[in-house]
Amino acid sequence: MAEQTPASTTHGNNPYYSRTDTTPLHVSDAEWKRILPDSVFEVARHADTERAFTGKYWNFEGLGTYYCAVCGNALFRSDSKFASSCGWPSFYQALRPNSVRYQEDHSYGMDRTEVLCGRCGSHLGHIFDDGPPPTGKRFCMNSIVLDFVPDGGK
Repeated sequence: MAEQTPASTTHGNNPYYSRTDTTPLHVSDAEWKRILPDSVFEVARHADTERAFTGKYWNFEGLGTYYCAVCGNALFRSDSKFASSCGWPSFYQALRPNSVRYQEDHSYGMDRTEVLCGRCGSHLGHIFDDGPPPTGKRFCMNSIVLDFVPDGGK
């Protein structure tokens, strides 16, 4: 599996992107639409889902930190990532308790728990109770709304 660092283009002109600021953001969808690429906007702000086995991180094994591609909020460490057969990058725990927040999701006739960025409220994916120890959780995330920074990287 590739050890490269996929490049992100989502934060080049984004004044809200910061990997250090944890202040909650209150930005309109109209403003996000102006700033974000359409594909990122649709997942982040309209809870779209990328197709399974197509995202840049579903089978990626780099060592480092995953950030929200919309706002730069630190979300997951690579040591909490695990191989899952679901086709999306999966983690068993968030980096810190306020990295993410949760919301009930009853779309498509299903009862699920949506995972949102704790800083900007963007849709990241869903959480399920079929993950590995120690948490038993599977954070099933969309690659397109994640940025990866390798340990020792910028």
